[in-house]
Amino acid sequence: MTEDTKSSSGKPRQTRTGLTSTGARKAAAKSNRSRAREFALQALYQHLVGRNDAASIDQFTRDLAGFHKADAAHYDALLHGSIESADELDALIVPLLDRKLEEISPIEHGVMWIGVYEFKHCLDVPWRVVLNECIELAKEFGGTDGHKYVNAVLNGLAPQLRPDEVEADRLSGKAKP
Repeated sequence: MTEDTKSSSGKPRQTRTGLTSTGARKAAAKSNRSRAREFALQALYQHLVGRNDAASIDQFTRDLAGFHKADAAHYDALLHGSIESADELDALIVPLLDRKLEEISPIEHGVMWIGVYEFKHCLDVPWRVVLNECIELAKEFGGTDGHKYVNAVLNGLAPQLRPDEVEADRLSGKAKP
């Protein structure tokens, strides 16, 4: 075993497939939908923080490196759908918060918008995939424990927004009651 494969304690390093050395997911491991969510989150952040309009944000985002690898239709749905239905999405999110919406990080807010939007409008994406993707977004772009907050809120909304799917998973043992 070479020095490169040992940790400072002399023990072999554990390799984590699909992750970079910083713990982020490797770009090659991301699906075109995952990429669409990342670009949508960046765009929603611009909307939440800068109050930029969707058309300007969209034009800017499409010029970013790597956008061609994203599912453009899914990105469009997430960006425009979340902004257009922001009040409706927030109305679902707010009852599950333990603080004012204004105190939520714009990253976590944007991730929750994506999750709630997908729960409501992207029925081809299983609820557990939506939840996992949003947790990963929050881990990658949000604060230290932001993913736990996103998980709690979206897990709380899943039974309300996808009752049949959540119940079927609960009965099969795939989801906790």
